[in-house]
Amino acid sequence: MHGESGSARRRVVHPSVEAVVRAFLASADRTRPGLVEGLYLTGSLALGDFRPGRSDVDFVAVTAQRLSAADVTALGQAHAETRAQRARPYFDGVHVTWQDLAAGPASCPAVPYTLRGKFRTDDAFEVNPVTWAVLAKNAVPARGPVPGGFEVGVDRAALHDWTLGNLDGYWRRWHTAHRAPLSLTGLAALNGRATAWGVLGVSRLHHTAATGEIVSKGAAGRYALKTFAPEWHPVIEEALRLHGSVTAPPAAPSRPLRNPFARRRAATDFVAMVVEDATSAG
Repeated sequence: MHGESGSARRRVVHPSVEAVVRAFLASADRTRPGLVEGLYLTGSLALGDFRPGRSDVDFVAVTAQRLSAADVTALGQAHAETRAQRARPYFDGVHVTWQDLAAGPASCPAVPYTLRGKFRTDDAFEVNPVTWAVLAKNAVPARGPVPGGFEVGVDRAALHDWTLGNLDGYWRRWHTAHRAPLSLTGLAALNGRATAWGVLGVSRLHHTAATGEIVSKGAAGRYALKTFAPEWHPVIEEALRLHGSVTAPPAAPSRPLRNPFARRRAATDFVAMVVEDATSAG
């Protein structure tokens, strides 16, 4: 898969990614020829952490002009056809203009997007400084010039503020909901997926707040092992195991947190600690 400019770099991706991208572009080009001028893969794939059968395919699609009602209808049809042909991995992302990319996410209006493969037009979470930062530096071009060949408005101060806001908002709420032992969310947190999502999710944001760089969940876990006290290493290692990331053996063997109740407590405690550490540092 590669961009269409002469300087595009060849980038090999998993066949399941190739298939869903080709299905979308074929459908979009048939229903609205020339509309999609750029298509960039972001998320785990851009950060070198794509896991076949588990990861979604995140994208940013680019058009020359703001979408008309007919354009939106055509894109909705293209995504529906893509989902019918390739239900997984989910093809999730946003539809923006080149001008939106240059101006930055704060100036971007409400745009169409897909979530879990379904086309929506309400409010796209992925219109945020993290998406723009990944696009500027790491995105894999499926169509259009390679990153660096077009303008992307990245504001480091805005990225830092957004990161702290996400920790102080979403992740504080996540902690409160998942630590309630008898609630539906608390019971769902006994699943290992919640441990991986929580521990590695806040570690990624802590890394971004500290360095200004975006990393994968696997890299965030390795960062957490280097950054936080040894008492937290067992739950970090468990999160990496559940995520499917391979890490070097710890210096001293630690007992894995396989008990779901102990694991839930350790994960929620870790999330609370990381949120406090990042937001208190400012």
